[in-house]
Amino acid sequence: MSTVTEPVVVVGVNGSRASAAALRWAAEEADRRHAWLRVVLSWSPRSDAPYALADGRPTPEQQRQAAAQTLTAMLHRVFGTGLPWRLTPEVARGTAERVLVEESKDADLLVLGSAAPPYSQARSVGPVVRVCLSRARCPVVVVSPATGTDPAEMTSGPASERAPLVAVPGA
Repeated sequence: MSTVTEPVVVVGVNGSRASAAALRWAAEEADRRHAWLRVVLSWSPRSDAPYALADGRPTPEQQRQAAAQTLTAMLHRVFGTGLPWRLTPEVARGTAERVLVEESKDADLLVLGSAAPPYSQARSVGPVVRVCLSRARCPVVVVSPATGTDPAEMTSGPASERAPLVAVPGA
């Protein structure tokens, strides 16, 4: 007996403009693929110096709740009240790199945002994107805010400015 699994698009978010663009792009791609959209925001407990006073420092539970509030606010900012019905929000404990590489094992596509313009020589991508591009277990799409989600924007101008950067691990 075989089990049929539905496709999954994972998008890593952090509340930034770049991750909002990635979320919009990933939602449209998940809709095209009839896939589930898993929206992942990672958090790591802040560790102050062991000799620092603990007064006023948020507890790990408060940090998790703040991450959940950031994720909820971002979803409402991007989608309003009309959330995609195949959307699963997830707040995961750990560094973004580790969490997203782990999430990629069960995904058909991993989508990330980057403030660096696509194909730019002026600025490199950040460490999260760099690690995911080298270690993800599925294809990775990197979206910049300049890419946008308007199909007219993605089909006009030079080819290097039209679409997000797509990387396929092992290719």
